[in-house]
Amino acid sequence: MVEITRAQSNVSGYCYPHPRPAVTVDIILFTFQADELTTLLIQRRNEPFKNKWALPGGFVEMDEDLHEAALRELAEETNVKDVYLEQLYTFGDPHRDPRTRVVTVTYFALLSADELATKEVRGGDDADDARWWNVYALPDLAFDHARILDYALQRLRWKLEWTALGFLLLPGEFTLSELQ
Repeated sequence: MVEITRAQSNVSGYCYPHPRPAVTVDIILFTFQADELTTLLIQRRNEPFKNKWALPGGFVEMDEDLHEAALRELAEETNVKDVYLEQLYTFGDPHRDPRTRVVTVTYFALLSADELATKEVRGGDDADDARWWNVYALPDLAFDHARILDYALQRLRWKLEWTALGFLLLPGEFTLSELQ
């Protein structure tokens, strides 16, 4: 059996010659702190939107699985590892990124108060800073990240109402009022 590489497939006509979008992943990480729902944002080191706050995320490597890319970007930019991660939605507005045509696959992650105590959040890679923000008091966000975060909040509310996912946000021991 003959194996065809990606480079060969482009030459041999298996791939149509048309522009291709870049693919990124963005992660919305939720936790509770002092009875407030918070999310983790990074301060961008580079243009576009240098110094603006954004969701952790970045470009997917050619040989990388989307889920693995999300875990990698979250770890590189915030130092957060080993969290519950679920694919949320794909955003593809042609003008969402000023650099080029970019499609982003978003993930949301949940971190319990107990897990939060074990994490040392810090900016890294192309993030100058990483910080928790109350979801109802956010700074102006880069790209379309405000829209993405709004969508994630809607999905989280639905999941808390209809699934047991909310238990991932609670400490090991919790009161009935904390559950509500």
